[in-house]
Amino acid sequence: MVTESDTSAIGDALVVLGAAGVVIPAFARFKISPVIGFILVGLLVGPSGLGALAADYPWLKHVTIASAEDIALFGELGIVLLLFSIGLELSFRRLWQLRKLVFGIGAAELFLAGAILGTALYLFGNHSTAAAYGLGIALALSSTALVLPIAGTKSAVGRASFSMLLFEDLALVPIIFVLAALSPTASGDSAELLFTTLWQAAAVVAALAIGGWFLLPRIFAQAARAKDPELFLAASLLVVIVAALATAGVGLSPIVGALLAGLMIAETEYHEEVESITAPFKGLALGVFLISVGMGLNLKTIAAQWSGLVAAVVGVVVIKALVTAALLRFSSVARRGTATEVGLLMASPSETTLIVLATALQAQIISRDTAEFWQIVTAIGLTITPLLARIGHDIARRIEMRSGDTQADETPEGRTVVVGFGRVGRTVAELLREHERPYVAVDADIDTVAAARRDGFAVRFADVARPGSLDKLGIETANAIVLTMDDPVQQLRMTRQLKQKYPDLPVISRARDANHAAALYKAGANDAVPETLESSLQLAEAVLIDLGVAMGPVIASIHDVRAKMRRDIMTKGDLDHEPRIRKLRRPVERSEEGA
Repeated sequence: MVTESDTSAIGDALVVLGAAGVVIPAFARFKISPVIGFILVGLLVGPSGLGALAADYPWLKHVTIASAEDIALFGELGIVLLLFSIGLELSFRRLWQLRKLVFGIGAAELFLAGAILGTALYLFGNHSTAAAYGLGIALALSSTALVLPIAGTKSAVGRASFSMLLFEDLALVPIIFVLAALSPTASGDSAELLFTTLWQAAAVVAALAIGGWFLLPRIFAQAARAKDPELFLAASLLVVIVAALATAGVGLSPIVGALLAGLMIAETEYHEEVESITAPFKGLALGVFLISVGMGLNLKTIAAQWSGLVAAVVGVVVIKALVTAALLRFSSVARRGTATEVGLLMASPSETTLIVLATALQAQIISRDTAEFWQIVTAIGLTITPLLARIGHDIARRIEMRSGDTQADETPEGRTVVVGFGRVGRTVAELLREHERPYVAVDADIDTVAAARRDGFAVRFADVARPGSLDKLGIETANAIVLTMDDPVQQLRMTRQLKQKYPDLPVISRARDANHAAALYKAGANDAVPETLESSLQLAEAVLIDLGVAMGPVIASIHDVRAKMRRDIMTKGDLDHEPRIRKLRRPVERSEEGA
């Protein structure tokens, strides 16, 4: 027999799945973050949207969600799976490398922003000292659930954001205990309870790390031998849930356990399989969390207090953005553009802000009306996070463009000019930088230029297809020019132009194949490197050796193919010397020499 609660649960699942099926493709089509779509769906189907009409129109019960608590558990699972997937992308070695950012910039950002917000609330908000600074530290938290999917963890913006967010997640438990200790009804053993929680948490984390080191490879090995995707998925979810419950059981946030589980699995050879098999669940569950955020928006309260809410949101965003950007910039951790982008990306309150507000309310530090006001501010802040990220990215791009042009003009004479900054151009620039050779790179894609500058490369924006653009690159003082763009016609035209103006300038160009290389040599290039040749030869070498063919005959045949290629290029390019097409073989190790 189907009960009313069963029907309600099925209706909630229908709303969530329907929202995911409509929101994600619709917003992706218009290149808008689905985060906004999920929050708007929550507002539409929640108690202050169509849910308010369910009493008059009973059929609306099937397409609305009566309470955010009904889907809260699945939303929390979304955050847990998000942190788990982030852990899979990391490693303990990389985490150790970020320790200065985590406990330096991360701690400074949280406490400085919290202190400034708390002081502002104390002076202008008619709050007690405990309430003002409790609200300040709550609002200083930033959203892990939204920031990391936008920024990732591998870019300069992602590394800085992740470091600060990780410290905030670790600091959540002490913040909650301090608020409980400040309660008018608090007992005198709060400090002792905090100490007990901290040592128990350390013991649980150590136990999980040691247990995971020995058990996880064996568990996933058994799942892999079974060749059953369902078993692999079950093992992955089991590890995540056990780790999250273990840390939650001693007072830590469950997302700390999820992150630790991801880190442990990242050290095994099964992390890619685990990441791919849990990705659909993470996206759907995170969408549920965002729907619950939208359901927390009370339209009547927003309409009644819109001026105060706007002032509060703007104040929080401005203070946090300035504090974060200033810390990153003045500590020389990030460039100006990166610091600006991270500042705006981290400017909104967090989902954990809601947890701290609930704790402060329970501890009777703030009133219910105050808690509801700042909960709405938090929900609005979460809603505008993708917009702030877009604004921050655009501002950072403009800053990098202005600063990059000045730096490029100051590059010393005798530099190498790299035209095009895709995968090939970036590799060339990395090696030039490693060997301390001055260079300047140019690219016609402004996003590529901005991203490269944030990573520390000397790149400027220029469209070499426009007449006169080459003259602005200082080619007359360059030692060489490297053409890496994937445009054969443009490469030929530029090679001819360069050789006409600067006959003594070495021109090294990327070529698609032997015919293109021959045409480039005929146009005057000093070196043209066919990109398909060596990859094809190395692939053939690997196949033949794996098939059991002796190394000697394989190398001989590859040399023959390479020699034939040289002769073809010489003939087609009218060369009087062989082109430099060869495979740079790695030096023989001493152990191999002595064998």
